[in-house]
Amino acid sequence: MVRRPPPPTSRALVSLAAALCVLVLAGCGARLGEDGRIGVVYMDAQGFYAGVRQGMQNHAENSGRELQLLELNARGDASEESTFVDVASSADVDVLVLSPVSATASIPALRLAHESGIPVVCYNTCIEDEAAREYVTSYILGDPHEFGRQLGDAAAEHFEGEGVHDPQIAVLNCEFVEVCVQRREGFEEALFARLPDARIVANQEGATIDDAVDVGERLLTAHPDLDAFYGEAGGATMGAVRAVGNRGRVGDVVVFGSDMSTDAARALADHRVLKANVDISGTAVGLLAGETVERIIAGEEPEEFVTPAPIDLYTTPEHGEEWLEEHPDGIP
Repeated sequence: MVRRPPPPTSRALVSLAAALCVLVLAGCGARLGEDGRIGVVYMDAQGFYAGVRQGMQNHAENSGRELQLLELNARGDASEESTFVDVASSADVDVLVLSPVSATASIPALRLAHESGIPVVCYNTCIEDEAAREYVTSYILGDPHEFGRQLGDAAAEHFEGEGVHDPQIAVLNCEFVEVCVQRREGFEEALFARLPDARIVANQEGATIDDAVDVGERLLTAHPDLDAFYGEAGGATMGAVRAVGNRGRVGDVVVFGSDMSTDAARALADHRVLKANVDISGTAVGLLAGETVERIIAGEEPEEFVTPAPIDLYTTPEHGEEWLEEHPDGIP
């Protein structure tokens, strides 16, 4: 899940203050973890990031060790992220886990953690590769190119089954982060390999649901022969589904999406608009992060810089129904 969170609010600042209190003052009432203190930064508090938090907490609770998570929802704000990393570095946490807000603006914070002797674990996003190789110990990542490739293959299979060999597709993107560019490149590679006459007729940003609905509706007007949308992230996917419904194009325009949620699973189960969705489980990523952190605290060096996260493709109504049964709390 990669989407642009809303601007920071006082709630985020309160969360930061509470986290810093845990780190710095024993008088705040929190007991520091005997077997490790882990600073964790989430870019948002819902969707994929809620899943990461669930996975991290599940791992800590089931590890049999006294691990303490010192958490912050940075709400996509690089300054909050930087302040948290600064204080966490001064307080000497054992490991820092985060999905950096920016590939460039987050570099100074991760450099500080590294220079303070704190191992850094990235997940989902990271800083620029050269800096990451210098300042980051491990990167948990579902290959974004493969993520897009699986969906592009599903789109090609759908259109082949419909006898459509030259579909017109509009992209609603989240390409302010590099992983979304790579998702699209994988999607296009698989699509054009099977349907060389397919066309991407538009590629516009629409990472949040509201933005994606607005952009999607305008694209449906501008391209009356449009066959499909490709949503690069969860907000883009559900915004595209809503735009198709709002414009009365159900049964005419379909959507291929990214990032599972309760709404996405319901749309997939309905199957009139959303035909396939690809996902990296936040809970699975959180569990991998917890396992990686434990190895680092134990003094083990990761075998590889990148730890692959599993990628799941959902293509049938039954897949949507099964996801809803397996995720009653809606956390992916």
